[in-house]
Amino acid sequence: MKLAVPDGSQVLKQNSRESHRSARMRQLKREMWRYRKLYILLSFGVLFFAIFAYGPMYGIQLAFKHYSIAKGISGSPWVGFDNFQILFGRQEFWNALKNTLIISFLRIVFSFPIPIILAIVLNELASSKLRKGLQIIFTLPHFLSWVTISGIMINLLSTDGMLNSLITMLGGQPIGFLTDGNIFRGLLIFTGIWKEAGWSSIIYMAAILSIDPALYESATIDGANRFQRIRHITWPGIRSTAAIMLIISAGNVINGNFDQIFNMYNPTVLHTADIIDTYIYRISFQQAADYGLSTAVGLFKGIINCVLLLFANFIVGRLDKDSRML
Repeated sequence: MKLAVPDGSQVLKQNSRESHRSARMRQLKREMWRYRKLYILLSFGVLFFAIFAYGPMYGIQLAFKHYSIAKGISGSPWVGFDNFQILFGRQEFWNALKNTLIISFLRIVFSFPIPIILAIVLNELASSKLRKGLQIIFTLPHFLSWVTISGIMINLLSTDGMLNSLITMLGGQPIGFLTDGNIFRGLLIFTGIWKEAGWSSIIYMAAILSIDPALYESATIDGANRFQRIRHITWPGIRSTAAIMLIISAGNVINGNFDQIFNMYNPTVLHTADIIDTYIYRISFQQAADYGLSTAVGLFKGIINCVLLLFANFIVGRLDKDSRML
């Protein structure tokens, strides 16, 4: 029986690979030590997502269990897809899903373009002081909580609020801004734009500032007017940024902005304002707690968000390959 004797060239190649791998590891350690302060800063972000994003994924198994507090997550019995069958059989869930999709679609149609338009308009202002002043004014609402904003809206728009009191004084009938479902959806869109448009426009302003000013100068010399410069220079310069933000917005379609709706809605508009997030809150904390069912809703929501994100990325990628995220 002959023993296999390794070829000399193979030994040299193996030693060369090991030496190259060792050199790469030494280089990596040197680079990590050189930028150690940045890695320390990065570690806090990694730790945050590990604790609050990946750690809770252990609880996803509750969607397939009948949870018992006494037995805990691991000891609770498996029930397969029973929670999903119960969920899909509830009319409340389908109503919440419909409302979530409608409100999110309205946000994309009406709220998404506003920051882009605002950034372009601010960029066209000749006075830098006026531009900075308006930026501050438009950005300030972002730092108000939805609790504060909902309190302001209730004082202004309730049946005995300031606006309805003024309408009554002028001989009109009070309008149910907070009790009419269709009006309430419009109010959600309006308050969302008012609060976030200025803040969201910052990223588009940054994209506009990255455009070479020589392009505007050349276009002006060639006789291009303001709208032509916007169409042929400004918009192409921020198109990729807008596409990425659209992909992110599409991936958050099922996230209906819980803070806003939870603080502003009431039982009279529940049929048109109840969304997936508020539905999860109700079945978890306001009704007989069923954590398996609420986890099933959350898992369903996450899957839909992932599918929509990939679909939006595919569509945008077909239209503009430079704007794909994945």
